[in-house]
Parts: sequence; structure tokens; C-alpha cells
Amino acid sequence: MNLNLKFPSTFQIALLLSLIVYLLAVAITLPIDANLLGYSFEVLGFWKTGFWELLEFTMQMILILVLGHTLAMSKPVNYLLDKVASTATNNSQAVLMTGMGAITGGYINWGFGLIFGAVLARKIGEYASRNNIEINYPLVAASGYLGMLVWHGGFSGSSTLKVAEDNHFLADTIGTITVDQTIFSSFNLWVNLSLIICLGISLYILSKRRFIKFDIAFEDKMFERKKIVGKGVDKLGYILGVLILVLVLVDFLKVGDEGWGFLDLNFVNFALLGFGLLAFGSLNEYVISLRDAVKGATDILIQFPFYAGILGIMKYSGLLVLLADDMVSRSGADTFPLLSFFSAALINFFVPSGGGQWAIQGPVVMEAAEKMGIEIPKMILVFAYGDQVSNMLQPFWALPLLSITGLSAKEILKYTSIFFLTAFIVFGLFVWYGVS
Repeated sequence: MNLNLKFPSTFQIALLLSLIVYLLAVAITLPIDANLLGYSFEVLGFWKTGFWELLEFTMQMILILVLGHTLAMSKPVNYLLDKVASTATNNSQAVLMTGMGAITGGYINWGFGLIFGAVLARKIGEYASRNNIEINYPLVAASGYLGMLVWHGGFSGSSTLKVAEDNHFLADTIGTITVDQTIFSSFNLWVNLSLIICLGISLYILSKRRFIKFDIAFEDKMFERKKIVGKGVDKLGYILGVLILVLVLVDFLKVGDEGWGFLDLNFVNFALLGFGLLAFGSLNEYVISLRDAVKGATDILIQFPFYAGILGIMKYSGLLVLLADDMVSRSGADTFPLLSFFSAALINFFVPSGGGQWAIQGPVVMEAAEKMGIEIPKMILVFAYGDQVSNMLQPFWALPLLSITGLSAKEILKYTSIFFLTAFIVFGLFVWYGVS
């Protein structure tokens, strides 16, 4: 009997996760003397409170997609990406080029890597379509998502940058942990090098497997530069773009005195805006292209508040702390790092925000690590690895990539699940043997 089950959409997945967390919160955190019906409504109130707590972050995510997409439509970037894409003359080259490009971009900054990998995959798909080159386009697109597998151990990691700040919220417990102890530590560098080698091998093997030719139409020319007729060409984009990029450069010049703390999502969006305005030159042309790019942000606009609602339930009901405390009580110094890695990966399914997850899970993990005598910098990295590895199975952060490449989550998950297993083994081995 053919049931013909349809793979759920990313929105349906968000709703299903919301229901699961709600039921868990009611079942596990129900006070002994509380009324079940009354408490059920109270938990719904937690969901409502959390629903609007990440509006700033939601706007940041919309901007990074829209501004990155718009930049990709500019003439110089479009030309450069076309040149890069034209060097991919077979499937292996297309897959490896996209994967390594996304990893490099993600290590620099997660938002940049996310957009860069998606756009590069799209351009390679367009080039292959025009020139009748057979490529496994879903695999190429999945490779463009690999930046989200390295970001938290890179220059834009939420937990690693937060603990490097003076007077951060855990300063009384662990003090200030500078980036040379986390991001630039030999442990993290060896982990990332090993991961990149293993992913490269995986990409090459997958690219050599037989695949069914994937037909996708690119007639919409998503990244074709729009021609403005009868409106004139202003030069205000050049002026404003240069001004913004000068301010961006000033932040880099202060690295020696103030560190890398400026590398956050707002900085990336500001830089994308500056580069976009400079690339177009004309404000008129930039705004018209911006309108087209906004259409691709619909899924993020509607879905992220639901994930914020999940975070609200887990935070205000005490569910997350309760689960974390239970994990601590069941582990010792030998097993705690690996269990922390597992728990960070699991919680990321329900709270796909590195910063939001660290704010809740971080205090529990750090306090337990202090008591057990485990190296704090390494435990911060353990959390980071767990938070990023399950991105390969959690389709929320793939929304920009799916929008740009024109694919569905089902078409890339069969490949990202392999990336997940590869990375899970690499991270797990390093955590098990290298953290104590």
C-alpha cells in the first residue's frame, strides 16, 4: 500500500516542534499543587511572551538574507560569481567548490557564509544549466549550507565572543575567556582542520556517486541585474556606500585594542549594505533590486517568532534548566563533556539560536564544569560544536538557501544528514578524548 507521505514543510516542522515542547513543559514542569488546565494556559502564556522576544534578531535575519541577495544581483558581484561558477566543469568540482567556499565564508562569519554558499550554489546551477553540464544540483546546494557546520567555532561564535567581553553575564563564575583560549586555541584549530578534511572526503565521495539528473528551470534569472529605463542614474549609492565602508574599516583598525567583539550580525548587515550600495552606485537601482530580494524572506518573517515562542516556553517554564540539571546529576567529569555536546545538539532543534541557547544553557554547563574541574574554554567549545552540528538536520537556517536555490528541504536533507554524521563523529571523538 502506497501511503504517499509528504515531507513536512519547514513551517509545519516549526509547529510540530512547538507542540512537542509545549506538551513536555506541561508534563514535566507541572507543580505538584497546580491545576492541570490552569497550568496548561500558563504555559501558553510563556509561549506568547517568548513569541515577541526575538524581534530584533528576526529583523537581523531578514536583513542578512535581503541585503546579501541584493548584493549578489549587483553587476560586479554577478560577474565575479559567474567567473567562479564557470570554472566548475564537472560535478565534483561544483560540489567541492561550493562546499569549501561555504565553509570558508561560515568560518569568517555565519551570516556571510550562509548567503555566500547559497548564491554560489545558485550560480553554479545556472551555469551548468546553460552549458548542459550534468551536476547533482541538490548536493551542490546542500554543500552551500556547510558554513552553518563551522560557524560557532569560527570568528562569529555567539558563546566564544560573549565570554570574551568584559562583565559578561557569566563573568562572576568563569571570568573573562579571551578568544585565544577558544577560537584560536590549538584544540579548536585541530578540530576544524580535521572536520574540513573529513567533509572534503565526504563531498568528493558523494560527488562521484551516480545520480539522477535534476532538472530545474532558471529562466527567472534571480541574479540578473535590472535595467532602469527613463529614471536616470544617480550617484548617491557610491557616496553612501563609501561612507559606510569607511566606518566598517575603522572597526577593523581597532582590533588590536578592542578585539574582535565587533564581528556580530549588525556589523555584517552594515557591511553588506555598504558593499551593495557601492556595487550598484545608484540608489534607484539598489532599491528596485531590494524589492525583488524581499520576497525571499517570507519564511523567516513568519517562522522565527514561533521558534522564539519555543524558547519562551523552555525558559519561563524552567524546562531547559530542569533537563540540564538532570544531565549534570547523571554524569561525572569523564562523561559530562560528551553529554553536554549531545544536549547542545538536541536543544538546538528547538532553539535554533546560538546566542539564545547559550544564555539559558551556558550558566548550567559552566557551573557544573567549574565544580568538576573541567577546562572552561574547552567546555565553551563543546557547547559550540553541539549547537552547530545539528544545524544539518534542523532546516530553519536553510531557509535562505532554499529560497535562493529554489529547492525544498527534502531535497537537501538526504545530503546534510550525511554531513551531520561525519561532523558528529569528528566532534564526538575530540570531545571524548580531548576534554577533561
